Amino acid sequence: MKFKYLYILVCCSSFVFGQQIPQFSQYSRNQYLINPAAAGIYDFTDISMVGRTQWTGFNNSPMSSIISITTPALNSHKGGYYNPGVRTGSGNAHPEVGTGKMKHALGGQLIGDQYGAFRKVKANFTYAIHLPMTRKINFSFGANLGFSNNTFIKERAEVLDPAMDNSYTRFVSGSTNKSNLDLGVGLYLYSKQFYFGLAADQLTKNMISFGSSEVNFNQKMYFNAIGGIRLKLTDDITLNPSFLVKYMNPAPLSVDISVQADYQKFVWAGISYRNSNALVGMVGVNLSKKFKLGYSYDMNISRSNYIKKGSHELVIGIMLR
Repeated sequence: MKFKYLYILVCCSSFVFGQQIPQFSQYSRNQYLINPAAAGIYDFTDISMVGRTQWTGFNNSPMSSIISITTPALNSHKGGYYNPGVRTGSGNAHPEVGTGKMKHALGGQLIGDQYGAFRKVKANFTYAIHLPMTRKINFSFGANLGFSNNTFIKERAEVLDPAMDNSYTRFVSGSTNKSNLDLGVGLYLYSKQFYFGLAADQLTKNMISFGSSEVNFNQKMYFNAIGGIRLKLTDDITLNPSFLVKYMNPAPLSVDISVQADYQKFVWAGISYRNSNALVGMVGVNLSKKFKLGYSYDMNISRSNYIKKGSHELVIGIMLR
């Protein structure tokens, strides 16, 4: 019985450290979700709504949702080239990045994340500047400035013996919420054939907080690297291999390897592997010139599969010009 309790404790500890930043499986379809420098890579207003239910067989499993919007603000042809993305009337059925010109972009995100007895609500504002390196390659820098509120929900906490759990007693007796000013930055190199980015989030950690709470939510710095290429196999089929590497001390390094195939730039499907954790299946379709839809399912392959099932993720995108 002691070994069972120890196993549960280890799982929960890794859970808390690893879930400070919401996890998304369809990252390669919208890199702005994880890198502020990717805001404005398309020459239209891009709106995304994502809902994710993680580990559906686990009690108080993580649930994440995000609404994001990004749009180019001011464009300049001075000192650069002009190479716009695909334009199709009032929308973009087949969105492509726009390169070869300097441009400024604005964005915003509203994120809700609940994991176990903790809830985090975050809102941030993004600015990114894109500089042409050649006619076909751009380099961008972006920054997020946001405000987050962390809440401890004691009714959802499950402990073996509350009287013996000092952390639980401390959280319950003190203030149960804390707010922080968040800062994130990113670099992004991209063209129509490839992309590579580096990003960091929660750079302020707990240094800038508000309220009288004595509870330390122990916010950690978070780093990621993303990259991918686009390979045209035929006139109708394009292959898109990609990767995402995430790190937050003391959680172990997380690596996602994905391969997606687009058919006539209209429907797509893919698979992804997350090291020692999950195998992911993904499908999507451009419903019209303005709407796109994506769905993914994470099949858990870790040793704890008997206490938790897979994860569902739904993405709705709106493209406006």
